[in-house]
Amino acid sequence: MTPYIDSYYTRTLADRRARPPLTGSEKADVCIVGAGFAGLTTALELTRAGRSVVVLDAQAVGWGASGRNGGFVSPGYSRGLSSLERLLGEEPARKLHDLSIEGMTIVADNIRDFRMSDAKRVDGILRVIRYHDPDSMQRTRERLQTRHNYGLDFWDTATTREKLVSKRYFQALYDPQAFHIHPLNYARALAAAIEAGGGRIFEGSRALSTRLDTPEKVVCTTTGEVRAEHVVFAGGGYTDRLVPQLRRSQLPIATYVLITEEAPNALADSIRIRAGVGDDRRASDYYRLVDDGRRLLWGGRITARTSEPRRLAQMLRKSMVETYPELADVAVETAWTGLMSYARHLMPQIGQLQSGVWHCLGFGGHGLNTTAIGGRVVAEAITGQSDRIRLFAPFGLAWNGGPAGVAAAQVTYWSYQAMDWLRETRATQPTN
Repeated sequence: MTPYIDSYYTRTLADRRARPPLTGSEKADVCIVGAGFAGLTTALELTRAGRSVVVLDAQAVGWGASGRNGGFVSPGYSRGLSSLERLLGEEPARKLHDLSIEGMTIVADNIRDFRMSDAKRVDGILRVIRYHDPDSMQRTRERLQTRHNYGLDFWDTATTREKLVSKRYFQALYDPQAFHIHPLNYARALAAAIEAGGGRIFEGSRALSTRLDTPEKVVCTTTGEVRAEHVVFAGGGYTDRLVPQLRRSQLPIATYVLITEEAPNALADSIRIRAGVGDDRRASDYYRLVDDGRRLLWGGRITARTSEPRRLAQMLRKSMVETYPELADVAVETAWTGLMSYARHLMPQIGQLQSGVWHCLGFGGHGLNTTAIGGRVVAEAITGQSDRIRLFAPFGLAWNGGPAGVAAAQVTYWSYQAMDWLRETRATQPTN
C-alpha cells in the first residue's frame, strides 16, 4: 500500500490494515473508482440495498482530501444559499439545502450505527464574522429556521469574544447540530462497514482504461479488471484523464492544514470552546481543538498551485497568530496539503454520463456532508429508489477553462482575499 502523507490524522490512525491490489477478474453490480468519502458512501448505500460492489483506489482508502481535511460536518455547499436561490428560485434551492442537511445526518447516523468511536465526534460548529453586522447574522438565523426548520444560536460580540479571545471576531452563529470528526478514521471505518456488508475494496489499483459503451462495463488496472453493470467515478481532486470529460470539468485546488505542538494551557486561555470554528470569508480560516484540547488543528488558504508551497507551516501559522497573538510561542508540529475538486459553479457534480456510467465529484470546500448525500442519491438512482439526483442537474460538467481557468481561479481567490480585507478594515466596534 502506498503510505499516507505525514499528517496528524495518519499519526492517530486507528485502523492501519492494508488492502491488496486487484488481481485477476472480478464481477459486481457496481464498480466504483475512488475510495474517498463520495465513493465509500456510494458503496455503503449500495451494499445496504443488496448490490454487489467493487471499489478501486489508486492509493489507499481516504488517501486524498477525504483523509486530510478539517473534519467539519455541517449543512450547505461551497456555493451559498442566497446564490442558489437567485439562480434556481426559492423552492429548488430549499430542496438542495435540505439535502445538504440530510448529508450531515448520514455521517452522524453512520458514526452511531457502526459504533465509530475512533471518528472522535465532537458536537458544535461556530461560524464567526470579522466585522460588525449583527443584523445580517440574525437574518440568516431566521431564514434557516423559517425555511428549513434548522435552529442556530446567535452570539453577540461579548459572548463570541468570551469564548474566542480574539479582537478579530464580532458576532457568531452557533450550530449545535453540526460537529467535527477525525476524517481519516471515519473513512477507514466506512470501508470496514462496506466490507462487512460484502463489498470488496482494492487499494493500489489505479484504473488505467475502461470499456463503457457496452451493457457490461469493464474497468482495467495493471493487474486485473472489474466487470459491472454500472461504474461510478468518484475521484475528486485526484481525477485523472481516464474519462476526459470529467477531468476537463475539474479544478483541482490545494488547501492547507497544520497541527500545533501540545500546548493545553495556552490554547485554553484563547479558545474556550470545543466546537469547530470557521469564519464567513471565502478566503476563510477554520480550526478546532483536538486531543482533548492539547493541540490546535488549523486550516485555511487555497491555491490553484497543486504542489506543496515552500514554508507551508509558516504561511498557516501567520494566520493563526494574527488571530490569536497569545499563541505566538506555540510551535507547529507538522503541516500538510491536499487537493480538493472544484467546479466553476462551486456545486457538486453529481449525475449520469451515459447509460450505466455515473459521476460523483466536485465537493471542494464543503465535502463531508455533500459527499454523503451525493453517494446516497447516486445509489438511489442506480437502484431505482428515487430520482433525487435530478436536483443536481443544473450543475453539470462545465469546462474548467484549461490553464486559463486555473489562473482565473487563483485570481478570483486573491480578489476574495482583497474584498475580505477591505470589509474588515471598515469594521468598527459597536459603541454601546
